[in-house]
Amino acid sequence: MIYTVTFNPSLDYVMFVPSLQVGGVSRARRESIYPGGKGINVAVVLERLGFTCTATGFCAGYTGQAMLAMLQGHISHTDFISLPQGQSRINVKIKSKEESDVNGHGPEVSAQYLEELNRRLDLLVKGDVLVLAGAVAAGLPTDTYQQILARLANRDILCVVDATGELLKKSLVHKPFLIKPNAQELADLFGVVLNSQEDIVTYAKKAQQLGARNVLVSLGAAGALLVAEDGTVSVFPAAKLTGPVVNSVGAGDSMVAGFLAGWLRCADYQKAIQLALACGGACVMKEWLPEREDIKKLLSNSQDYAL
Repeated sequence: MIYTVTFNPSLDYVMFVPSLQVGGVSRARRESIYPGGKGINVAVVLERLGFTCTATGFCAGYTGQAMLAMLQGHISHTDFISLPQGQSRINVKIKSKEESDVNGHGPEVSAQYLEELNRRLDLLVKGDVLVLAGAVAAGLPTDTYQQILARLANRDILCVVDATGELLKKSLVHKPFLIKPNAQELADLFGVVLNSQEDIVTYAKKAQQLGARNVLVSLGAAGALLVAEDGTVSVFPAAKLTGPVVNSVGAGDSMVAGFLAGWLRCADYQKAIQLALACGGACVMKEWLPEREDIKKLLSNSQDYAL
């Protein structure tokens, strides 16, 4: 089973505004609303690629219940812990000449409810996959992911961490199978400026020295770079898009899902990164997350992945 954890999920309220008037009144041409959060996005894309997932984390209030209702039919199992106070956040995504985001704060999670999550994760067994994605909720320490991974150590569970800063850095001691920073996040991790592809490779290898087994660096329109556990360094161009770019939200999460799906199906790093890029490319052409058919269109060898 694949489990994804989203500490601070959301409802993403997307507004399409022809002309955003800062300090004035702007009128949307249309709007949409979707369940959001990095772990949720990973689970949805994995399900569309044919995998069964359980999405867990925390939710609260009316917005949390609305989010869970919207996930029905997209994820096989949801096991979110309902908090007694607060509301799951609403993130406002404004699509105008430029993209602007106003992300909500979300509820605080006390030690009591974090322990409840840990007890549920304690049930994972050999062969399971765990994806820890996104920032932790307010009130939790920056070693939260490290604590979770420590409890699961020595169980032969495949762990993925898609986070930034200290949350990511402190988790590396437990040797996650995959991390997926973009180039700026990799630079921030070490407090440096990356000026070239060689710099990116150098610091991806430093992340490996700290414990990461595979480091997938997303390069936006330039594609992606993988420093793999077997010592190989692979650079792939972005997938050739078949339509206009309409959305950037969820593209990195789709890449994580694609890499995992490719590895689980083929145990081949080259095919995993190809599927990752196809998923990311398909995502940017969609208003929400890509369907299986969208992903297949960007793959010349989709049969290799049983798609």
